[in-house]
Amino acid sequence: MKPSVREFTNDQELINAVNELSSQGFDKDNLYVMAHDSDREDRLADQSDANEVGLKELGLGSAVKNLFSSEGDQLRTKLEELGFSEMEAEQYERKLDDGKVLLIVCDDDGKSSGYMSNDSMDSQEPYM
Repeated sequence: MKPSVREFTNDQELINAVNELSSQGFDKDNLYVMAHDSDREDRLADQSDANEVGLKELGLGSAVKNLFSSEGDQLRTKLEELGFSEMEAEQYERKLDDGKVLLIVCDDDGKSSGYMSNDSMDSQEPYM
């Protein structure tokens, strides 16, 4: 199943969303934070107790390739390794370029389909 994504411009809203997902029974092992700024990503992952895409998700080959890639290429590779198409990865990487932060839910039991959408969800509508 393709991961679900929610975009944020406000760091505290992302942290609140991770906490809400966790309280609804989502395993934090399936929640990933991604930002263009690695310091921001580290800080948000620590504060929300969510994950960053790392060696476990990338595999050794992609991780080594990323050592010699630009930041944008690294982000697109991470997104593709999580299950997004090349075109989707490019679109999300552009959103990261614009300062957005992504909360990605990788959930193979289908729970996330009613909670989050693969579309932009910057609005403050209540969760399902």
